[in-house]
Amino acid sequence: MSFEASQGHEQTSEKPVLVLYTGGTIGMEKSDKDGGYAPKPDSMVQKLRSLPMCHDENIAKEILTPEEQTEFLVLPELSTQESSRMAAKQKPPYIKYKVEQFEDLLDSSNMDHTNWCDIARRIETNYDKFIGFVVLQGTDTMAYTASALSFMCENLGKPVVLTGAQVSIYETRSDGQNNLINSLIIAGSYGIPEVMLCFHGKVFRGNRTIKYDSSSFDAFISPNMPPLVSMDIDIHVDWPAVLQSGKKKFCVHTNLSSKVGILHLFPGIEKDTVKDFLLSMKGVVLLTFGSGNAPSNRADLMTLIREATTSDVLIVNITQCSRGNVSAAYATGVALKDAGVIPGGDMTLEAALCKLSYLLGNDDLSSTERKEMLTRAICGEMTDSEPAASTTN
Repeated sequence: MSFEASQGHEQTSEKPVLVLYTGGTIGMEKSDKDGGYAPKPDSMVQKLRSLPMCHDENIAKEILTPEEQTEFLVLPELSTQESSRMAAKQKPPYIKYKVEQFEDLLDSSNMDHTNWCDIARRIETNYDKFIGFVVLQGTDTMAYTASALSFMCENLGKPVVLTGAQVSIYETRSDGQNNLINSLIIAGSYGIPEVMLCFHGKVFRGNRTIKYDSSSFDAFISPNMPPLVSMDIDIHVDWPAVLQSGKKKFCVHTNLSSKVGILHLFPGIEKDTVKDFLLSMKGVVLLTFGSGNAPSNRADLMTLIREATTSDVLIVNITQCSRGNVSAAYATGVALKDAGVIPGGDMTLEAALCKLSYLLGNDDLSSTERKEMLTRAICGEMTDSEPAASTTN
């Protein structure tokens, strides 16, 4: 394991990691009634205490007070092989962590912006007490949560790592144990000041991820950006790609607009469908063909889009392809730009939607400022213009 103390690795034995358990497959148990899986309240900590790789009772007795032993868990000591690699460096402290369970455990399909705000506020409330944060939630909407938190957490100076599992931690072949351990290591031993998503031995920038496989342990990809961290036998951090810590005081922005939506173009789409949708929105992610193309021979659609942008509806152009970006290489893409649609570069759908929600919810921004911020990266969400700091202010 390679620890780069000079590039963000914090050596401390005082501040633990806070794990926010919101629900999801990782903590689900099979019901005795119908055989289906559902979160079981107040059982996650008990299960983690029983897993030797998630908690070492002997170490806990050595480093924790009796009161702390009821509140915190401790990861086991590093292996002999890992310790020998670090002989010339200061050995990092044990990683102790506290699990804070949400009152209502949710399947991630039931999460919305109010739950994102709850997570962000808990991070803000506990920001000075913990060295890093891990958020456990379901995988289905994890990329949305990671994207939203990246915009909401302004001037972030500590790791926030989202993870979960494809198979419950109560099952023998669960991927949840490794995902949690890897996330705790990143949150507790590396000072990467970003919202990240950790899954299957890789750590991605959160607002660059998509869930692309519903039946594999390797469920997430970052189509337009390599992983920030690869957790193989050695842990490799791409430090040049890591955002710099914000210099201003950390705060969260929880005023998100819900008047945003996604319009997926398809051949032959009806004019009335587009009209009704645009009339009900303040911000729209327009999913277009290829490198950002739309049917420019449809004057009716182009007129509707131009009328919407003239009325200050923010429309950002995102490709329907999983990989690649929006460009003006074709006349059909130029037509959208001329109609006032803002090119979204290589943003994911999740990042674009959450960025719109964040910008439209910020009442201090003018329409011109919102449009300008859509064209550039404000927290690493697009390649075009990587910012110098992980902050929106």
